[in-house]
Amino acid sequence: MLIAFNKPHGVLCQFTDRSTPPRPTLAGFGLPAGVYPAGRLDHDSEGLLLLTDDGALAHRITDPRHKLAKVYLVQVEGTPSAAQLDALRGGIELADGRTRPAQAEVVEPPALWPRDPPVRFRKTVPDAWLRLAIGEGRNRQVRRMTAAVGLPTLRLVRVAIGAHALGGLAPGAWRPVDDGQDITGGGATSAPIPGGRPVC
Repeated sequence: MLIAFNKPHGVLCQFTDRSTPPRPTLAGFGLPAGVYPAGRLDHDSEGLLLLTDDGALAHRITDPRHKLAKVYLVQVEGTPSAAQLDALRGGIELADGRTRPAQAEVVEPPALWPRDPPVRFRKTVPDAWLRLAIGEGRNRQVRRMTAAVGLPTLRLVRVAIGAHALGGLAPGAWRPVDDGQDITGGGATSAPIPGGRPVC
């Protein structure tokens, strides 16, 4: 079984939380029994999360050797320059090593659901949207990459993992998907990137 879920902002990628007070978890969305996340999304990130009850399938989704493309729409603070985009495309030196080359382009603001809570803006600082595809899944990797080139992330929405796209799923909604597809198809350097129209 493979489930596509649109994880809302502020929800943990786990079914229990021992914090006091407890934080929102996956338990509140009526997901099928026995599934667990194949990979993670930070609590302050949104979008596509795949869940499965198949350990081998989860491994294929999460193992970086498969170079499975993970595609994000990223709202950043600042106006991206050609040099900043080239740096993202070439790989960024982070504390845990250099990232693989990414696909990165500026896109028009996408038609997304309102975030709760809303993103806080500074009137004197412009913002922009990027479409970014990576073949890795390090902790808070996209946020660290954009920060490293001087473009702090304001909002982060994952829209695709390999062949599976978020589509029209509303926040908190889920659907079963065909787990017979080649989930490992499409590396970050070759897969088309859905979501957002490129800025000419």
